[in-house]
Amino acid sequence: MTAHRIFLSSLYVSLLNCRLELDVHFSESLSSQMGFQIPRTLPLSSSKTIILNPTTKPTHSKLLFQPKTARTSLFGIHFRTFAPKPIITAPISAIGFGGSCHRSKRSFRGGFVAMAATGSVQKSEEEWQAILSPEQFRILRQKGTEYPGSGEYDKFFAEGVYLCAGCGTPLYRSTTKFNSGCGWPAFYEGLPGAINRNPDPDGRRVEITCAACGGHLGHVFKGEGFQTPTDERHCVNSVSLKFTPANSDPSN
Repeated sequence: MTAHRIFLSSLYVSLLNCRLELDVHFSESLSSQMGFQIPRTLPLSSSKTIILNPTTKPTHSKLLFQPKTARTSLFGIHFRTFAPKPIITAPISAIGFGGSCHRSKRSFRGGFVAMAATGSVQKSEEEWQAILSPEQFRILRQKGTEYPGSGEYDKFFAEGVYLCAGCGTPLYRSTTKFNSGCGWPAFYEGLPGAINRNPDPDGRRVEITCAACGGHLGHVFKGEGFQTPTDERHCVNSVSLKFTPANSDPSN
């Protein structure tokens, strides 16, 4: 039985070598048409890797081959074979790398949002009182709270961006808003750098404020069991927010 298995193993190895030989012949034929050179290496004891070195620089893309493994067995004896897998890679310029980095400030077209710098909006309390409504001033500047379920954006789920009602800085994308059932708008994360966190003096809660003007937004809670990517709930007053629909410019 042992001699029989050895014979079958040798036969299988021979078949594998034939398969590998055909693979390389095919690759060499393909490379000759596309301007590549392929070093021919076929030892069965090592992994078969096909490396392509271009003799002419492709205009739009490169054709690369990477080994794709597959496991086979014969009478309980396991072997590993390799087959080339084509991957097409395009030059960076073809996909517009970094194309959104030069959009105008606070443009919402194309999903790009540029935010004001931290602490960039400075006003006296008298100035805030002159430009805010009494309710906005009570919540944004005096850290008040609106009644649960009374806010404009509690059950509001249109697509767009939520701005600070005080200074207009973008704070949240609508894609991060969810229905928490708590009576206030809930988001699982803010835009990068847009939200500051300040623990309350008693340590029981963490206040969230607009990073640009310091306006009070609400509080953030973690570990409540909501099925969100961050396991956080930003509980925000509707009065602290101003919604801008998608594909619009807040400057208008």
